[in-house]
Amino acid sequence: MISTAEFRNGTKIEIDGEPFVIVEFQHVKPGKGGAFVRTKLKSLRTGNVIDRTYRSGEKVETPNLEERTMQYLYNTGEEYFFMDSESYEQFSLTADHIGDGAKWLKENMMAQVLYHNGEPINVEVPMFVELKVVKADPGVKGDTASGGTKPATLETGAVVKVPLYLEEGEVIKIDTRTGEYLERVK
Repeated sequence: MISTAEFRNGTKIEIDGEPFVIVEFQHVKPGKGGAFVRTKLKSLRTGNVIDRTYRSGEKVETPNLEERTMQYLYNTGEEYFFMDSESYEQFSLTADHIGDGAKWLKENMMAQVLYHNGEPINVEVPMFVELKVVKADPGVKGDTASGGTKPATLETGAVVKVPLYLEEGEVIKIDTRTGEYLERVK
């Protein structure tokens, strides 16, 4: 159990058996009446965002969550297969569980899998990934006065904007939170 006084951004709570993370919270003390806490919560299972209001001092459940490092093996289009590094047990998750992170998953990559009551519910890809450019149009010198960008297709199928000087076969570093090109890897 956790009190509303302990609410912080990133705190995980459980509502009706579902795990949520606090995205935003605000303690409110009106002129008359009791204080309360307004929260914006994101479901760890579905990604949906809801608003909830709690009376000050109210207690809420904490979810039974466990994070495990898993190795991503391959996908069949709709199912993504992972292996537990310790027990070598394999399991699959659907694209819904992984969300936008699916486009950054590369075979044999390590990822954090979140379990709720022993069931895998979410996959968190690393913040930065290094991927090879498999398709990029040639950049023409003199195309722009200040460094321009062009679309490039990566080995996972994701398309990102990269500087004109990048060519096919080069490995680049990507920020998975924003999907932006960071740097060329030597």
